[in-house]
Amino acid sequence: MLSHLQVRDFAIIDAVEVDFARGLTVLTGETGAGKSILVDALQLAVGARAGSECIRHGAERAEITATFEMSAAPASLRALLEEQSIEGDDELVVRRVITREGKSRAYLNGQQVPLQVLRQVGESLAEIHGQHEFQTLVRGSAQRELLDAYAGCAALADDVARLHRTRLQHSADLAALENAARDRDARLDLLRHQCSELKALALQPGELGNLNEERNRLANSGKLAASARGALDILYEAEGSNAHAAASRALAILRQGAALDPALEALLPGLEEALIRINDSAHELTRYLDGLESDPRRQEELEQRLAALESLARKHRIATDDLPAKFLELAAELERLEKVDEDLASLQREVDAAVTAWRAAASQLSSERSKASAELARDISARMQTLGMTGGKFVVPLHKSDGAEPTLASGLEDVGFEVSANAGQPPRPIGKVASGGELSRLSLAVQVALASRIKNSGAGGCMVFDEVDSGVGGAVAEIVGRELALLGRSAQVLCVTHLPQVAALGNRHLRVSKLTDGRTTRTQVVTLEQDARIEEIARMLGGVTITDKAREHASEMLEAGAALSRSSAPRDAGSSSSGSARRSRGRGR
Repeated sequence: MLSHLQVRDFAIIDAVEVDFARGLTVLTGETGAGKSILVDALQLAVGARAGSECIRHGAERAEITATFEMSAAPASLRALLEEQSIEGDDELVVRRVITREGKSRAYLNGQQVPLQVLRQVGESLAEIHGQHEFQTLVRGSAQRELLDAYAGCAALADDVARLHRTRLQHSADLAALENAARDRDARLDLLRHQCSELKALALQPGELGNLNEERNRLANSGKLAASARGALDILYEAEGSNAHAAASRALAILRQGAALDPALEALLPGLEEALIRINDSAHELTRYLDGLESDPRRQEELEQRLAALESLARKHRIATDDLPAKFLELAAELERLEKVDEDLASLQREVDAAVTAWRAAASQLSSERSKASAELARDISARMQTLGMTGGKFVVPLHKSDGAEPTLASGLEDVGFEVSANAGQPPRPIGKVASGGELSRLSLAVQVALASRIKNSGAGGCMVFDEVDSGVGGAVAEIVGRELALLGRSAQVLCVTHLPQVAALGNRHLRVSKLTDGRTTRTQVVTLEQDARIEEIARMLGGVTITDKAREHASEMLEAGAALSRSSAPRDAGSSSSGSARRSRGRGR
């Protein structure tokens, strides 16, 4: 149950706090005062998408905080919170922040969570029905989803769709393998030849670099020998003057000086080390020259192998270094094709198993839909009689899919809503025969029926109806209010309305108003007690000028609504209209 909502810098709201209770809470006010903005804020709190355009002009960020009591939370919600390591035994505080840069952050009891997690949690916290939802009632997909929700098999429908995707993937894999099998013989010959060539060369990792180094050394053996000989002469073997002889003489002279001045002794180790290094380098150069020889035969072998590698790399249009990887790739394809018959049989078994699993789940879904479609048709037909469509009939036909193969991701049938708005007329698709007003009333009937089913199953949270009563009036408006009031007897229902007949039946009444000083505009929310409720409902009845007769009529409507409420009072309904009820607050900055 939603117990508290705090909104800051959202749309035209600067700062508003509202306390809620069980039963039916109605929100009224002039058009544009911000009633639906509160609903939009609640939608954001439970995971709707948001952009920077929702931030109040002049502010840097919008912030919405909603507090929900968790005493009657479903087990699925508690399990989801436990998965996220979020404690929520008594209450759950949901916080959403949208910045001017368009970034959005979500928090559950102070812990930041991804928006997807917030949406999953929000599905159990609030069920929001908008004033334009009747427009979706004519879409086949929406009709199917409504029926599945009414039947309580939305999760099963998701499983059917998932199994259908699995079947499609297996079928695509099978088709690709069958295509490969048709050209298998020619492909096998080519692969065996290519693998044979690559295997015969047997290029090892790093071998190419070694081959190039050796070829370069053999091709330039003369230059390398001249370089090594010149360096060796300068360091050690030149007659008369070489580095080793010069360093030896310098070391002898320095030792004589060190005998006279100990300060020169510090230079001796460095010079001694240099002499050792010259000597070592001379030995290494001698060894290099001894091992350096020209080998035309070996050079020819290298050239032939490198040419063969480069030719094969060009043939496969790859770099020479990639030849080992290419061999592994072709060998794997060869292995697959050589056992393609086994793979075809295995994939066919997977396809058959996927079809069987899909059909079993779809058959179960079809059974649930068949039972629920008859119940929904009776439920809506009964509600139509009280919503200004006397003699009307609502039917939910299920159109079975032809063919043995699974072709529908949604199951074995298409779902369609049909209606006869007047007695004696045959039912036809709802989008072709229902007027806008009738669609609005039918949508309300479907939503109330669905909300009742969700509430009875214990899966519903706070149910919000945002001007779903638009387009009705008179006696029908009172019936709409009674439907919502009956729903509020055992659940929390919030309703944004312009109808006094609905407002008079609320257990709690909030008035939303817009205040301005000529420079800024802000929204205020106030809980109305008895006298203030009479004035508000009289305004809704009489318009600009409120007469005593309008007040008298408003008082009678409230008394009738209170009598209906007393006949089967919801929990907390009495406290919601008593003097001890917490008052909502609206303030500006």
